[in-house]
Amino acid sequence: MNDETPPVRVVVADDHQIVRDGLVALLGALDGLEVVGTAADGRDAVHVVGETRPDVVVMDIQMPHLDGIEATRFITGAHPDVRVVMLTMNEDDETVLSAIRAGASGYLLKGSGASEVLRAVEAAAAGGMVFGASLAGRVATYLAGGGPAPAEHPFPDLTERERTVLDLLAAGRTNDQIARETYVSNKTVRNTVSSIYAKLHAAGRAEAIIKAREAGLGQER
Repeated sequence: MNDETPPVRVVVADDHQIVRDGLVALLGALDGLEVVGTAADGRDAVHVVGETRPDVVVMDIQMPHLDGIEATRFITGAHPDVRVVMLTMNEDDETVLSAIRAGASGYLLKGSGASEVLRAVEAAAAGGMVFGASLAGRVATYLAGGGPAPAEHPFPDLTERERTVLDLLAAGRTNDQIARETYVSNKTVRNTVSSIYAKLHAAGRAEAIIKAREAGLGQER
């Protein structure tokens, strides 16, 4: 029993009770996930995350008091280890990119199947990024769009380890993969990634990747 992988702890934030209850039922029925809290608006989501410290938040965008994008910005800033997956009706580029810049690790459209939601939540919890099929191509183009040649010493404030980890982030590696490739623990990778976010003034993984790629990192892996 002690050898079992602990479930991914999830908070669901949506202002429509029917949708929220449906997501709780869907996620709660999936092996490997545990719903530890719910929120009816963005401000409540920030509070619930602070109380429960989940691995992943499934977040609606259109909510009262504080919208999902601003709530995501607060959450990823205060709790860098908490991942946010957006689940919404909006798929216009401006909204998607705003969510990414706020620190979202995934973006799914409402109506996504249970397997797609599970993949997104598990990938986010593992430090990766997932976007629904209809969005993946556009997001990949935005994140990977060819950048300039690397500067000789990009990001001089970073340590050598931080620069190596950032290069791997920009190449699309998950935290687990980075730990294996650099021969350090997952905790060390998480701490290093958090330090990188702070030094780059990045809201989350996606914004750090964007800045790294603009500096030419991550292109040769």
